[in-house]
Amino acid sequence: MEQKENIELKKQGDIAWYAIRVTYSREMIFKEYLDGHNVENFIPMHYESTDLGAKKSRKLVPIIHNLVFVHSTKTSIDTFKSELEVRLPIRYIMDKATGRPIIIPDKQMQDFIAVSGTYDDQLVYLDPVSLMLKKGDKVRITGGIFSGVEGVFVRVKGDRRVVVSIQGIMAVATAFIHPSLIEKIE
Repeated sequence: MEQKENIELKKQGDIAWYAIRVTYSREMIFKEYLDGHNVENFIPMHYESTDLGAKKSRKLVPIIHNLVFVHSTKTSIDTFKSELEVRLPIRYIMDKATGRPIIIPDKQMQDFIAVSGTYDDQLVYLDPVSLMLKKGDKVRITGGIFSGVEGVFVRVKGDRRVVVSIQGIMAVATAFIHPSLIEKIE
């Protein structure tokens, strides 16, 4: 409930994190465009191995094609949309309940970037619809490389992990976290 109230307070001129959909796996082209305009953005990536006969190749690729998180004002993003409309159509990912673009709170996005930005092979990306996050306890990691990250403590693939979720879009589960490094948040 608190999260929705914070989002409602955002004005059109406020900088916020927006989830943007780009068509035809052209998210890296859109990222280049944003980088060229000095607009902060994030694409969750991981290493993918391909077998090229005698050689193996490891390449950094997006986890979910067509998804870019953009840290900007709604006005600026609308300007990008109109500039790019013909050659690179982009769309907001909308909140089905309100019909407005999804705005991701800064702390939630920072935590998500802190976990998924490590490119750790043990990270598990999850569809938030298939994960009942409300059943877990809200926790904060107190030590290690994920220190300060907040999420939900759950069991995934037999291990205890902390899941950081972007509401309605995706979630990422950390590698195994020892219970001594986790504190419950009320």
